[in-house]
Amino acid sequence: MLYAILTLALVVAIYAPQYWVRHTMRKYSKEISQMPGTGGELAQHLVDRLELEGVTVETTDEGRDHFDPSAPAVRLSPSIHDGKSLTALAVATHEVGHAIQFSRNEAVFQLRSRYMPTAMLLRRAGEVILLVVPIVALVLKAPPLIIALVALSLGLQLLGAGAYLIMLPEEWDASFNKALPILEQGEYVPESSLPAIRSVLRAAALTYFASALASIVNLGRWALLLRR
Repeated sequence: MLYAILTLALVVAIYAPQYWVRHTMRKYSKEISQMPGTGGELAQHLVDRLELEGVTVETTDEGRDHFDPSAPAVRLSPSIHDGKSLTALAVATHEVGHAIQFSRNEAVFQLRSRYMPTAMLLRRAGEVILLVVPIVALVLKAPPLIIALVALSLGLQLLGAGAYLIMLPEEWDASFNKALPILEQGEYVPESSLPAIRSVLRAAALTYFASALASIVNLGRWALLLRR
């Protein structure tokens, strides 16, 4: 019974933050015909207005909105780039916020370049080790070695997930120190829409956090299974 309760709590913890982010994005994704431009047009306008030299605005796969400093480019999914919704405008401005961080060479932007490659490497290494565990179990049949490999895998993935949490200040800055002041000026969205804009910007800032939390809680589920 206790195990079932703990498992249910873990499942809720895994999916609740991600569900909230997706729910918020969908909630304000309704097209508004009176909107003067699309998310992509607003992003390009801000790049030009703020004189972010060398920064381009491009489309990318759906759900993969990001700023690529190696290009440098603000990359927006079709629903954001071509959309005329509050979600489209908020997400586009959030990604421009990263471009502003990059152009100003702000210390907060270094969090991504410093920790993202390490986070991805650690998580992939942990996942690869976990994949070979069944083979080791079948061939060697050595329980201590199997437990050690699983523990190493979980440890590496935990470190990788932790690195994503370190980047949260960068995401928060892009939303609330960069994007929100721009949208609060009243040139792009009416004041009545600002509460919705804040919600979308919050969801955009917490996307990485929700993903990292899911990874950490998923590791907790593995730990519970190992104790059985």
